[in-house]
Amino acid sequence: MLPPDHIKRLSCPKCLRPQRTCICHWITPTENAVEVLIMQHPLEVGNAKGSVRLLELSLQRSEVIVGEVFAEPAMQALLQTPGAKYTILLYPDSPEDKGLNLATPPQLDPALLRDPAQVRLIVLDGTWRKSRKMLYLNPLLQQLPRLSLSNTPTSRYMIRKAHSPGQLSTLEATCYALMQLEQNEGKYQPLLTAFSGFVAQQAAYR
Repeated sequence: MLPPDHIKRLSCPKCLRPQRTCICHWITPTENAVEVLIMQHPLEVGNAKGSVRLLELSLQRSEVIVGEVFAEPAMQALLQTPGAKYTILLYPDSPEDKGLNLATPPQLDPALLRDPAQVRLIVLDGTWRKSRKMLYLNPLLQQLPRLSLSNTPTSRYMIRKAHSPGQLSTLEATCYALMQLEQNEGKYQPLLTAFSGFVAQQAAYR
């Protein structure tokens, strides 16, 4: 029989967390029409409060890459996918960005949003400061049309401090963006409900 301290160190092969804090029971398989690419800041990878692992394991069409700065050829390869994909960036309108001399993004084309299966959503995972820095350091991201959320429900993410009112976890923001792009709110409600359970589980460890 394994000693208790060894059991605590064992990791779940699926969610990669210690077995005693496994989140696999919160995984909610969801067939998202819009493809999701999550660019995760390196400092978020080991954060137990992070929502990306649950999101990645739940969404059928999703991928996570880790990094802060990407060489231009690598970024071009990431943004260019086979087929007629329309790639957009999930990023809020913020007056704070005006002093960063960012490129002005093109407007969203409603005609290209009509087929969700041809849309690719880029999501930046990090604190507000980290995500702004990722956008600033990767000019190709600045050239993408942006989707900004508005009138979203109050965040369920009570275990992390928000930079400002209305900020959401990566999982919540992605779900609300998918609801909007696919015009289907009901599909993502089970995942948001599971996220509430995940948050409660993490809060219990504090």
